[in-house]
Amino acid sequence: MKIIRPDAETSARMARIRQKGTKIEAAVALMLRDLGLHYRRNVRKLPGSPDFANQSKRWAVFVHGCFWHHHAGCYRATVPKSNRRFWLNKFHDNKRRDARSVRLLQREGYRVVVIWECQAHRIRDKLTKILETGRVNP
Repeated sequence: MKIIRPDAETSARMARIRQKGTKIEAAVALMLRDLGLHYRRNVRKLPGSPDFANQSKRWAVFVHGCFWHHHAGCYRATVPKSNRRFWLNKFHDNKRRDARSVRLLQREGYRVVVIWECQAHRIRDKLTKILETGRVNP
């Protein structure tokens, strides 16, 4: 079965979805400041370009949208009915890339936290793990 790329209308609609500056990112930034944590945003020097990172303290935070990163068991992690194979491959590649980024950061001694879009109510709990010693799994 041949993989078909999305049509122009679908592609344009998907392109309008924000990649940066989302509500959940703003909430994470506010919480990091409330916890007194200093950070840089979208650090391209680090594997996966974490949404928030502190290189001297060696921690990184990824904020994942449940649809794009296909959060397991989440109602937002749907698969479009049209061109299903394309989307399944895309989600698989995204998850593999995310896991690789976390693994590489951990090898460099970073504590890594993944905040999922649907877990907005748990931001404080997840971010306080940055302050703990040892590594944090997503």
